[in-house]
Amino acid sequence: MTEPVCVRFAPSPTGHMHIGSARTALYDYLLARKTGGRFILRIEDTDQKRLIPGAEQEIIDGLHWLGLDWDEGPDKGGPHGPYRQSLAKEIYLEHARQLIANDRAYPCFCTSERLAALRESQRQRKENPRYDGTCRNLPPSEAARRMAAGETHVIRFKTPKEGSTAAVDLLRGEIRVENGTLDDFILVKSDGLALYHLAAMVDDNRMGVTHVLRGAEWLSTLPLHALVVRAFGWREPVWCHLSVFLKPSGKGKMSKRDSAQTATEGHSIFIRDLREEGYLPEAIVNWIALMGASFDETEDVFSLEELVRRFDLKHLNPSPAAISYEKADHFNGTHIRLLSVEDLTALLKPVFEKAGYAADGERLRKVAAAVQVRIVTLDDAVAMGGFFFHDEVHPEAHDLVGKGLTTAQSADALRAARELLAAEPEFESAKDEAALRALAERLGYKPGVLFGMMRAAITGQTVSPPLFASMEIIGRKTYLARLEAAEELLRKMVG
Repeated sequence: MTEPVCVRFAPSPTGHMHIGSARTALYDYLLARKTGGRFILRIEDTDQKRLIPGAEQEIIDGLHWLGLDWDEGPDKGGPHGPYRQSLAKEIYLEHARQLIANDRAYPCFCTSERLAALRESQRQRKENPRYDGTCRNLPPSEAARRMAAGETHVIRFKTPKEGSTAAVDLLRGEIRVENGTLDDFILVKSDGLALYHLAAMVDDNRMGVTHVLRGAEWLSTLPLHALVVRAFGWREPVWCHLSVFLKPSGKGKMSKRDSAQTATEGHSIFIRDLREEGYLPEAIVNWIALMGASFDETEDVFSLEELVRRFDLKHLNPSPAAISYEKADHFNGTHIRLLSVEDLTALLKPVFEKAGYAADGERLRKVAAAVQVRIVTLDDAVAMGGFFFHDEVHPEAHDLVGKGLTTAQSADALRAARELLAAEPEFESAKDEAALRALAERLGYKPGVLFGMMRAAITGQTVSPPLFASMEIIGRKTYLARLEAAEELLRKMVG
């Protein structure tokens, strides 16, 4: 594909931005940048009752965090505005009136009570609920008179009743339905606000959208939207309905309703949560890009720039993709290790400060270097390296007792290690490690047993960055004091 395309990401601000929406935006971005085309952000807020305060800003912030910038949108403007559907009411009404004039739509004056009774009678007859066409058959003059008189009405599309309608999805081929199964769906509600079926098609046309990438949940409405586009005589965009996300178990489609369950398992599908949990935007982009696409059979770690270079609609796969948080962790840990120490230091500073630590520059840089290969998320750095910023640590007594040793033997070993280190005028990692290994052999212990006791004493935990690198960072005075405190704790246990 070489021709510049125009794509749009058109979210509804009715909830938190999730990874499904983020993936749609990502593919839009990749396609636009790969072809030198346009990427439009459009806010579809016609469903005013379901709008969530702050949701639109969360969408914008999430896109910025992921590194997905757009060319036109509500915050940037552009030649095809408005980019917020609530501001385009008259545009949609004008198009609806055009369809009425061309006998492709009609006003429906049926009351909600009549429609409810109709649905109930259809239900009792075990029929699919649909409009019965009462107002479809009104003489145009009568319909026009009642509209002019201000009678409450909606505007319905005049769906053909004979034959079938086919539309092509890029990933699945032809989607065909019998027209007799289609309803005369509503285009404009009684309050004058257009529904998605009209508003999105009008906006796509007036904004010059060439490719519509959207969720598979819209696949069933593809013939309806194709009918609307054709009723205006417009050129159809390329339709591409992306694969469904399955629950981590692989059983059933993942939905917002399932987010509570994943939250209890320590996971989230929402971008803001992933950000707060210490995931990198580069990792989330890498993760969601590969849920529904394949870019390389031998590699799986890509930057956003690399994804742009490799992207092609041919890479997309319609098969459902199970959400794997293990892969999210894999990508996050990998991208953390790809960071420079300086960049990681900058990212870790607010993480440690949020945890209540005064993370100073040079020490924090050393801590970042020490934990970089051992953390999966940024938040892991606090658990892994918080001891660097403590005045004291409080190890569990049983962690100070070496494997196969008594409490007294462990106390003696820690004292011997402390005395050896105290006799050295300054810390030298290689020299001190060699001396401690020799000490362990003299005591008849494996070096790992001695180092394990020292790790617990110095860091307060059994898992930490390398022992000797940690000792260098916290300093000679501190590690000697912690070894002494650990020995005293064990002596008290011995009595």
